[in-house]
Amino acid sequence: MLKKPYLLLLLSIGVSTLPVAGATKKHRKPTLAEEGFTGPAVLWRQPTDINSRNLYYGPGGKADQPDTVFTFEKEDSKGSNPKFDVRDENGVKWKVKLGEEARPETVASRLVWAAGYFTNEDYFLPSLKVEGLPNRLHRGQKLLAPDGTFHNVRLKRYLNDEKKIGEWSWRNDPFTGTKEWDGLCVMMALINNWDLKDENNAVYEKRSEETGEIEHVYLVSDLGASFGTTGLNRTHNISKGNLQSYSRSRFIRKVTPYYVDFNVPSRPSLVVLLNPHEFFSRLRLEWIGRHIPRDEARRMGQLLVRLSPDQVRDAFRAAGYSPAEVEAFTGVVERRIGELNAL
Repeated sequence: MLKKPYLLLLLSIGVSTLPVAGATKKHRKPTLAEEGFTGPAVLWRQPTDINSRNLYYGPGGKADQPDTVFTFEKEDSKGSNPKFDVRDENGVKWKVKLGEEARPETVASRLVWAAGYFTNEDYFLPSLKVEGLPNRLHRGQKLLAPDGTFHNVRLKRYLNDEKKIGEWSWRNDPFTGTKEWDGLCVMMALINNWDLKDENNAVYEKRSEETGEIEHVYLVSDLGASFGTTGLNRTHNISKGNLQSYSRSRFIRKVTPYYVDFNVPSRPSLVVLLNPHEFFSRLRLEWIGRHIPRDEARRMGQLLVRLSPDQVRDAFRAAGYSPAEVEAFTGVVERRIGELNAL
């Protein structure tokens, strides 16, 4: 527990980092249309087959799952978790993510996809051996076992028919105020994904399988900070993929006749005040889970209730959780779906 004088000092430091009236403001990022990109924008498609979707293999299915031989290409310095690119024996490129986010991101990608939103093709491997590793990785070296194996990793498949063309902002996108946008906020609350920074959102240009036209697909491309606390906490193993944190966390903060306030993202733990910039930047994300129309929250519940408990279990089984953990996580998800339907 932080002592009061120390807490007040940190608060004063944090307030001093906030912009004041008349200060120079950051220019907003131009929209894709302003940058010259054209074509339909898509965030969500009605999942008419939701009750038959395979949540063990996810959006890539069994056919796209990783092969067996991987060769190192390069490290990725972005984000908080160690990552690097590999290529398998068939020439397919993959992004390897190590650390606490590997399991929860695998699950999250499947549940979000089941609800009709776009996600990356993520797969979990309990062990991974990579040929051609450098003598030392800049990040993640301590996660390399003596036998040259990485344990508990997530692999994201690079698709040949898609191209990342930018990021999108929660405040500045084509969908704000639509049922698709509201539903995505509900899904982020359902899985406790508190890391809703704009840099974790991506726009891909790809050809539609349904119409054949080029479209811009909007998605949350980093779902790793899920199934833990409702906001940034003192350690990653509490904040992400932590059954105790997830099961004890509050899902819905407030209900009125017209709207619902969810508890994700919530303000960070007070210990994060040791980094004032991080703490106050997180405070500015709380609005994303607030004032979601009650009808839209209930609509998502009515959609998700079509998932069977076995489908939800498969999503957690795919991430290598133990049978007991699978049952416990599934129970929390099912209870939350029930809360949405009771609105």
